[in-house]
Amino acid sequence: MNKIRAATLGAVLALTGCANLNPFTPYEQPKVEMPAAWTGLPQNAKAYDNAQWWKVYGDATLDQLIDEALAHNEDINVATARIDEARARVVLADADRDPTVTANFQPSITRITKRGSAPTFPGQHFTNTDYLATINASYELDLWGKLRGATDVARANLLATEAARDTVRNSLTAQVAQGYFALLALDAQIDTSRRTLETRQSALKLQQLRMNSGVASEFEVRQREAEIAAVEAQIPSLERNRKAQENALSVLLGRSPRAVMEGNIARGTPTAPADDVVPEGLPSELMLRRPDLRQAEQQLIAAHGNVGVARSAYYPSISLTGYFGGESKHLADLFIGPARIFQFAAAINEPIFSGKRIGASVDVAKAQEEQALAQYRQAIANAFSDVSNALAAQQAAREVRVAETAHVDALQKSLALAKLRFENGISSQLDVLDAERNLLQAQLNLTDAERAQRAAAADLFKALGGGWKAQEASR
Repeated sequence: MNKIRAATLGAVLALTGCANLNPFTPYEQPKVEMPAAWTGLPQNAKAYDNAQWWKVYGDATLDQLIDEALAHNEDINVATARIDEARARVVLADADRDPTVTANFQPSITRITKRGSAPTFPGQHFTNTDYLATINASYELDLWGKLRGATDVARANLLATEAARDTVRNSLTAQVAQGYFALLALDAQIDTSRRTLETRQSALKLQQLRMNSGVASEFEVRQREAEIAAVEAQIPSLERNRKAQENALSVLLGRSPRAVMEGNIARGTPTAPADDVVPEGLPSELMLRRPDLRQAEQQLIAAHGNVGVARSAYYPSISLTGYFGGESKHLADLFIGPARIFQFAAAINEPIFSGKRIGASVDVAKAQEEQALAQYRQAIANAFSDVSNALAAQQAAREVRVAETAHVDALQKSLALAKLRFENGISSQLDVLDAERNLLQAQLNLTDAERAQRAAAADLFKALGGGWKAQEASR
């Protein structure tokens, strides 16, 4: 008896000593050297802080398309389903911290042999019935925080999954806006090409009349025909690109295969931002704006927690089990006092030798934490690189659009002068054809420059994390 008491006392003292040891260490956000302020910002720029940043374009059609994409895009649906999965995993992890209670009813009939090695005696019953009914309970004491740590890890993974969904939303809105602008640009380029074709066809008819009158030569007519063929060859390529862009945009909108084949994408009239867009607030706030950075940090938090979960395997596990019920050979006597049975037990399991499995598990968790830390730092560096690139691209796009606008104006005047010189016999038709050819290409370039300026603003909003204020408010 004294030995039992001594063993019990020793176990209690050992557990008390272990209780003062914590396999988990507090998480500390890694220190990152952040810039004090944004650099290279354009002058006379404006900071937009609307959660629905795409409204800066003032296009109701674009607003509707983005709403449709957010509601039906399959990538959004996948990300939402992953959130549901992560939320269920939190419930599973948290359920391990609660007791488990089950009910058991076990009727049985057993017959023993009369020809066995065991002796028999007169009046012996060879057939026995038994009824057993119990309520079973089990519970694991979480003295070292292993189960609580697993729940925290699952919760961090849930937050990372939610941030991943926000990343998909942020990328999707930018893709829809840029795809929409590309579609409008292709529409404008096709319209410009067709107007140019009509103009050149009219000029060809005039040259044919001049040739029939002996004023113009066949060479000049063939030149006009060649220019018409060049524009006619350009239009099918533009129409093919427009169809491909419609299909890509339909997929982003989450439309059915039938709707994708129809390619019915509404068009509106967006405006270019009156001012360049600049980040609002300090660079350090980018950590809160960008969902991919929140995702990377939550993954780091989860990896840090997994180290503690792995270390907790060094500590003993304490389980409490028990049952209460009745057992009788007659079903009617199952719940009477003499048939009552119960058991309450405690089990302590302390690992002594595991072939370095626990140590290897801890090393694996630490290595995964180092990977998550490196990915977190890389994500921050990429984020600031994205913002810097987007700011430079926005400024360059604006300068290109201004230059292309001046280019088109100059070529329009040049074409008018070339026609005037040709009509007065000062220059040949080649000068007119060159001016027309250059003007067409400049007009196509200007259309693309306008698209690029709108797309550059969308890129910057994407780099800044999109509607970050709304996302923070939702939390």
